Amino acid sequence: MARSWTRLHEHLGAPPGPVDFGMIEKAAAGRLAESDDLDWKEHLPQPPFEGRWNELAKDVAAMANTRGGLIIFGVRDTTCELTGINPGEANTDQYAQWIRNHVHPYLPGLTFTPLTSPDGTTSVLVADVPASPMAPHLVYGTAARDKDQQAAVAPYRDRDHTAWMAEHQLERAYRDRFTRGAHADDLLQYLVDHARQTVTTHQREASAWFIAVARPERPLPRAVTRMTSESAGFVVAEARERVAQQPHNRLAPGPLTGLEIVSTPRPGLRCWVLNTLSLGAGREIYAELHHDGTVLLAANLSWRALTNHYPDRSQPFGVLVHQDYLGACCRDICTLTSQLARHLRLDSGLLLNATIAAGTERNTPLLPVVQDFPGFTDIPDHARRPHKVQPVTTTFLSADGDEALKESAQELFTDLMNQFGLDPQL
Repeated sequence: MARSWTRLHEHLGAPPGPVDFGMIEKAAAGRLAESDDLDWKEHLPQPPFEGRWNELAKDVAAMANTRGGLIIFGVRDTTCELTGINPGEANTDQYAQWIRNHVHPYLPGLTFTPLTSPDGTTSVLVADVPASPMAPHLVYGTAARDKDQQAAVAPYRDRDHTAWMAEHQLERAYRDRFTRGAHADDLLQYLVDHARQTVTTHQREASAWFIAVARPERPLPRAVTRMTSESAGFVVAEARERVAQQPHNRLAPGPLTGLEIVSTPRPGLRCWVLNTLSLGAGREIYAELHHDGTVLLAANLSWRALTNHYPDRSQPFGVLVHQDYLGACCRDICTLTSQLARHLRLDSGLLLNATIAAGTERNTPLLPVVQDFPGFTDIPDHARRPHKVQPVTTTFLSADGDEALKESAQELFTDLMNQFGLDPQL
């Protein structure tokens, strides 16, 4: 389950962590009342009949439009009696399909988790609904009297029941969404500019930098403990170990390996900072782990050795970019972000923005250096013209496994290299 702090945790005084069957059993026995972020349901979701809304879609959208929460099937709402469900009848793939078909825009991060008592006699189904930054979500359906006419409404949770947004509420919900988006874009650009200025302060020659920022889409749970220098170092070490466990990664060390020479993170503005900028050894790397789950990573991609291949040193080729190291950077930012999210028990999706930036001048052209065979590097003929790289983005969940992270890293890498006319594999 994605969420680590819910109404059940608060009611039971439980520490942050996944919801288990025992917590639901205790909350039901204590007659925990329904609220805007807790909905008891006695029966499993039923398919929509002619002329009816999809009730599951309506309930999920209502919670996503409010502040997220849990819908628990197998508990009677009027008495909080733990009635249980037949787990064999819980078709979670079908439920997810209903949400995709009836709730717009798409709602990521929704999970359905069956839980069973230790003795195996009673089961429940928990729908964990994230608070969505894309609210308001509309529910689409048809009316019995006019089957061909699609209708859309915006539900929300009002204490212990679902209501429909009035026009002024819908207007405010859209305004809030656009405001959040503008604020997120401004903060992202601030962090990218901050990274660029930090890493280029002492640069004396043209260089190319990988700069990436990953930000949670929702705030941290209230009970998260503030990061210490030791925990920040632990997160980086765990991320490095996680990368090293993948055999195909050992031949392409990235910035996480380079940060191994930094023993202790130093304090920054609401973050911990690790960098090798002033050490004069290896590649220059700069990283920030923010207390709110944001990760910033910058690494020097420049490849200088290839200039020896060209007798005319005055020819304005531009800055040479190391393709293999760029791939390692994409892999490492995804892994480091995921590891910090795990440490903070972040129950949110993450938005990751990455670019290749010129170190000294914004208009410095960039050229990719590729490795076709071990020990042989070159600039492809069709990629010899100077390039400028636009930022690219991807999203993933804090609970994603290694394969999902690899896909996110590949997406970043491919989008960046496509701008050079290349489509390599990590």
